[in-house]
Amino acid sequence: MMPRAQLTTFLIVTSFLSTVTYLGAPVHGGVLTSYDVSFLDIMSKIHTEHDATTKASSDFGHIVHATPNGVFRPTFPADIAALIRLSLSQPTPFTVAPRGKGHSSRGQAFAPGGIVVDMSALGDHGHHTSHRIDVSVDRMYVDAGGEQLWIDVLHTALKHGLTPRVWTDYLRITVGGTLSNAGIGGQAFRHGPQISNVHELDVVTGMGEMITCSPEVNSALFFAVLGGLGQFGVITRARIRLEPAPKRVKWVRIAYSDVHPFTTDQELLISKRASGSGFDYVEGQVQLNWTLTQGRRSSSFFSATDLARLAGLAIDTGSVAIYYIEGAMYYDDNTAASVDQKLDALLEELSFVRGFVFVRDASYVEFLDRVGREEQNLRSAGAWDVPHPWLNLFVPRSRILHFDAAVFKGILRNANPVGLILMYPMNKDMWDDRMTAMTPDEDVFYAVGLLRSAVAGGSGGDVEQLERENAAVLELCDLAGGGIGCRQYLPHHASRDGWRRHFGAKWGRVADLKARYDPRAILSPGQGIFPPPPPPSPPPAAAGEPITAS
Repeated sequence: MMPRAQLTTFLIVTSFLSTVTYLGAPVHGGVLTSYDVSFLDIMSKIHTEHDATTKASSDFGHIVHATPNGVFRPTFPADIAALIRLSLSQPTPFTVAPRGKGHSSRGQAFAPGGIVVDMSALGDHGHHTSHRIDVSVDRMYVDAGGEQLWIDVLHTALKHGLTPRVWTDYLRITVGGTLSNAGIGGQAFRHGPQISNVHELDVVTGMGEMITCSPEVNSALFFAVLGGLGQFGVITRARIRLEPAPKRVKWVRIAYSDVHPFTTDQELLISKRASGSGFDYVEGQVQLNWTLTQGRRSSSFFSATDLARLAGLAIDTGSVAIYYIEGAMYYDDNTAASVDQKLDALLEELSFVRGFVFVRDASYVEFLDRVGREEQNLRSAGAWDVPHPWLNLFVPRSRILHFDAAVFKGILRNANPVGLILMYPMNKDMWDDRMTAMTPDEDVFYAVGLLRSAVAGGSGGDVEQLERENAAVLELCDLAGGGIGCRQYLPHHASRDGWRRHFGAKWGRVADLKARYDPRAILSPGQGIFPPPPPPSPPPAAAGEPITAS
């Protein structure tokens, strides 16, 4: 519970009679009203102890830190609405930021001097926890709380032989978190991002309203929130489309020493969008020469022998990088007999380096949770809770070869990064432009992720060096400066002008929606898009009482 001294400085007590009651003054003849009881219930769920605020002041990125005044642990979505209404009742509202697993990298879920909402507390009723995941088999959807982890959605849906269609590479993040950005992965070329696979949402707006929305009902809010970076409301439930789940996966990686056939083949593969044709999942990675020749000797997919062969390919061809397409072909009992023939026929259409095909057979869950296993390895090695100055971009297809030459063969030519570099294409017509998420204005664009970690003891351990390289890449991409016109995914901009350029022609609509659904700009201030209200001032001291900082 919030201690008295902090509460006094946090709320303007003279404007809120119930607060005075909480501090010991009688009200309504000593009888608490239902409003007072509700207020006391909300206050009891705000935690200000050091451990709680310290955890909420950092995130996966470990790049920036900002301490909230408290952490709110709601039991029901209505608690979040009540917290927001409490904020709005103040002369100077406090900011509110929902936080799932804290997997952001630049403080996007921070609320400096405000309240962070611990979304994982939803459904916790003390003696039991409701998982808030309900599957409709007949209508082929799952209702999942915004706080639910995708790994738990997966396991619940699989009990009914069903699965969501699109997955992020890492599953231990929340439904509300990915839908507030877009949620991309190797299935997006066929089904669009996760936000394109949502039927309905429950949202708590910045006005403290609890609204159910869909493409047909309250559609402006529905499209605003999906990809909306938490600016218009807190997602407390999402209804997500399902399909029959496969049982197993042919998991394939094929290597290239030249970017031209690599991108040509990727674009061929994402053109095969009909169900049952081509791969069901298409991604790609770039391994710089130094990473292959001086990096780890094994990985969760490649054996030590595989990596030695790839390093030899880089040396023999003189390539700065080795590229590989990662594909997955789903199958079940009915298609098991034909999947190998189907895979062989598809590989015959591609122009990879012959002999450099690596195939694993895995269960569907094993494939989808591949990064979860890698996480355990990194935690064991002490390489998980380290700075992650990640940079994610959407690059127009027309400029991807220029990007490759300038970045992988230029800025990062001599880099030895710890982490991954992703590079794979998506189809723009699978995205709904009514949503807030931003993509380049071309039919095909590439997701490029510089997912590097600053691990002590190597060149990757220098956070400042990684940040300088990121800055050079962003300068290259700056369309205003004659660059190649990238869009940031999981964006971070240091100025209002940066955000205006990010949203481009959508900026006016974004600003209008903000004024409609969060006019006091209290939601998700860590994004830095709209300036939050100034922090509350402490109440005036009584006569003869010194003013002290809390």
